Amino acid sequence: MRRGARMRSVHIVSILVCLFVLPTAAQQSEELNFASGLEQFQDLRRMLPSYLNNIGFRMLAERKVQMERLSTIEGVNKRKAYLRERMLDDLGGFPERTPLNPRVVGIVERPKYRIEKVIFESQPHFYVTANLYLPKTGHPPYPAILFPLGHERGGKTNPTWQQMLGSLATKGYVALTWDPIGQGERLQIYDEDLRESKVGDSTTEHTIVGTQCMLTGDHVARYTIWDGMRALDYLLSRREVDPARVGLTGNSGGGTHTAYIAALDDRIKVAAPSCYITSWNLMLRTIGPQDGEQVFPWWLQDGIDYPDYLYAFAPKPYLMLSAIRDFFPIAGARETFSEAAKVYEAIGAKDKVGMFEADDGHGYNKGRRLAAYDWFAHWLNGAEDKNPEPEIEMSTPEELRATPTGQVATSLGGESVFTLNLKRLEQAKASRLTRPDEVIRKARELAHYEPASAPLKQNPYGTLPRSGYHIDRLIYESEPGILIPSLLYVPDAGAGKKAAVLMITGDGKADSAPEAEQFVKAGVIVLSIDARGFGETRVTAEVNSREFDHYFGDYDDAMKALLVGKTMVGMRALDITRGVDLLSARQDVDPNNVYVYGKDGGAVPALYAAVLDHRIKKLALEGMLSSYESVVRNKVHRQVFESIVPRALKFYDLPDLVATLTHRDVWIVNGNDPMGHELPASEINKEYGRTVDAFRQAGAEKAIHIRDRRSGEDAITVYHELADGN
Repeated sequence: MRRGARMRSVHIVSILVCLFVLPTAAQQSEELNFASGLEQFQDLRRMLPSYLNNIGFRMLAERKVQMERLSTIEGVNKRKAYLRERMLDDLGGFPERTPLNPRVVGIVERPKYRIEKVIFESQPHFYVTANLYLPKTGHPPYPAILFPLGHERGGKTNPTWQQMLGSLATKGYVALTWDPIGQGERLQIYDEDLRESKVGDSTTEHTIVGTQCMLTGDHVARYTIWDGMRALDYLLSRREVDPARVGLTGNSGGGTHTAYIAALDDRIKVAAPSCYITSWNLMLRTIGPQDGEQVFPWWLQDGIDYPDYLYAFAPKPYLMLSAIRDFFPIAGARETFSEAAKVYEAIGAKDKVGMFEADDGHGYNKGRRLAAYDWFAHWLNGAEDKNPEPEIEMSTPEELRATPTGQVATSLGGESVFTLNLKRLEQAKASRLTRPDEVIRKARELAHYEPASAPLKQNPYGTLPRSGYHIDRLIYESEPGILIPSLLYVPDAGAGKKAAVLMITGDGKADSAPEAEQFVKAGVIVLSIDARGFGETRVTAEVNSREFDHYFGDYDDAMKALLVGKTMVGMRALDITRGVDLLSARQDVDPNNVYVYGKDGGAVPALYAAVLDHRIKKLALEGMLSSYESVVRNKVHRQVFESIVPRALKFYDLPDLVATLTHRDVWIVNGNDPMGHELPASEINKEYGRTVDAFRQAGAEKAIHIRDRRSGEDAITVYHELADGN
């Protein structure tokens, strides 16, 4: 047969296979993902965000009751102290105030002002590129404006920023702006070949390094806020500046840092954040948490909301600049202003809080700029400014950059957030826990794991007969508001109590059907579950369409969980232990032979569940992130955000958790690096050296199994001891 004829025959056979096999696979998927076809569970994919939102709403309602009693300057000062204490704790404190070593590396002349191109060090060798706008008219010392930037491309060279900064200088203000990390000349994950960030947008950079900072017990805003406070140090070092007349304003991410810095630094006299202040009530109902530096864990649990930024600044002048068509909800901005205005009035500062709205979208647009000029003129100069905005000559990015190549990474080198956080990691490792009981206690605390106390509720939804076994479809309630669709595989033959395996995988229960079938045919009862946020309870792209989900998975829900004092890991560990409740209560299950098999995204929660629940006698971890430390040591990571526990690396790592299980059999198979690539068993053995030693010292060196699972190799071959029942 000629090659072409042979290939046509192959294609015909392939088409026939698709026609007859694929519908069967699709039908099987529908049978296993049964809840999606039931009318009463049409909102199942919204279950997790609704659950978290409702917790947030309850916390906000409790806060509202407290704030209704806030009416004295003493009360406001206590609130300010509380906010600062919580912020500093979440940030991990601030670095030491070290020499700035500032230098002016160039000047751009304009008729009414000049722009000095400045480089300073907010930390040793952590270089900040900045532009200082200085008036040529009037008489120094001048009032000054600190201008943190938003996420727009170009950093300090963005035309909107040039327009406002040039206008301020023309009006007689010294104005200082700088490139935030991940923007302008300060890309943190710079690729010389691409000539841009390896990961795209600045928000992605912020969240990648933010995840790494969370693990070491810090927050990426520790670096961004400190840059701003050191920029203020530099601004006040200039003899042209009147330190008694310093204002602060910025838009979007710059509005965020206006709120942050104004709350933390008493040297700021007037504040005007643009397109940022809203309310968490509306944020939860709309766009949800934003990127890494804009969200503090535990914020709602701590009873904090946007008005608290204003209270931390009161009774000094504060102007909210808002856009009616902003994605930061205008209704939330109005809520916050209404609450804060009552407090300002109660403490005799009614005229010092204001809100300006423009019927436009997100950005420091002209209406908000004009309102800001007038606000600063009133409170810093004792005058009005109703003048038109001056026309400003735009500079090219090359004219404004402070480094020869346009990037600190290639011109100056020095530190990055990544390298500074590595140093924080080494400091944190010095306080690592060593006793297993201490590790278990801290894991429970940090994961915010709360064991259930109520009886388990479950409901059946039909049975699927199979050859030699059957599948019971059921849903159990892990806790009020959280339903876990599950498949229970039960052998038809054999009397007496059997071993049982709970399976959890990031892709859901239907994905684990081949492995489940292998175990049930070996006489093991299998419970395969869709833990919250997995399988049929996974938020769909239509619900959760964040552009950086490629890197962070279900970021919105994972971050909401942190806001309300929970973690995805801790919640999913509860879903697992509730499944253990279900299995242990069955008459056909031997409660002394209940095992857990966690795969991919389900592996880390499975590990925590085993550490926190002694009823789990054996544990298989396949495709698990090898360690939290690997996330911190790798510049880029992907799809690990749902598996992290903030501050964990101050006390333990994943290998330390495994080391608490020396009295149980544990399999670590096909461990992954932070990019999701499989690591050979030899690499995992190196990373788990201390863990293997712990098993050896406990006389259980044969209880830990670190190996590879080859492509096509059956799960029952790898984990045959899970089916032995002893």
